[in-house]
Amino acid sequence: MLSDTHGNLEALDAVLEALADERIDRYLCLGDVVGYGANPNECLDRIIGLTSDVIAGNHDHAAIGRLDIATFNRYAAEAALWTRRQLTPAGRRYLGTLPYTWRKDDLFAVHASPANPEDWIYLTSHWLTDEAFDAMPGDIALCVVGHTHTPGIFEKRTTADRSRQIAATEVGMDSECRYIVNVGSVGQPRDGDPRAAYCIYDTAEKRAEIKRVAYDLETAQRKIRDAGLPEMLADRLEYGR
Repeated sequence: MLSDTHGNLEALDAVLEALADERIDRYLCLGDVVGYGANPNECLDRIIGLTSDVIAGNHDHAAIGRLDIATFNRYAAEAALWTRRQLTPAGRRYLGTLPYTWRKDDLFAVHASPANPEDWIYLTSHWLTDEAFDAMPGDIALCVVGHTHTPGIFEKRTTADRSRQIAATEVGMDSECRYIVNVGSVGQPRDGDPRAAYCIYDTAEKRAEIKRVAYDLETAQRKIRDAGLPEMLADRLEYGR
């Protein structure tokens, strides 16, 4: 599972190379394939060739004019407008077809939160995470999200009123609990670790693991600068912020 590639081709290729060494039966993309980075079309081509299990992110919608960029900071807005000009007609059409949610068996996926997916809520507090658990379909044991660019694992026991964050990068599913796993960001991590983040879920073992891989950060930065995108978007990659 991968999310928030944000036009960073170098990071995406590094993740796909790492996943090629794993026993992956199905790939799932949690949105924001484009935005911020300098290779939106190339990243879309990679994802389209990889899987049909893709959901929409807010930057995907911004890039095709379906989300008002007045809600973005100036760097994100400038990148969204740049991306909008770069996208091919086929890429724009593809992004317009993506659903807000995806589910299979006991796994549910959404870019931001299962509580009103179209509102792009950031799960940055306990009460917002609790609301997300309450909004999950009743038969779902695991929900995977992105959006915050910060990986994390959250657990809620069926008998508990509140959820808690687990201080680990791997978790085995307890039948008495439900889980939300933020898989982090491929192309623009914001947890202080500049390496690309992704997640593997073993459906047989009921185990989720967040992994990291280094990528050619300097090339990704150079492309952003050469494209005339804001300097800050290149600088932040180095610090994972």
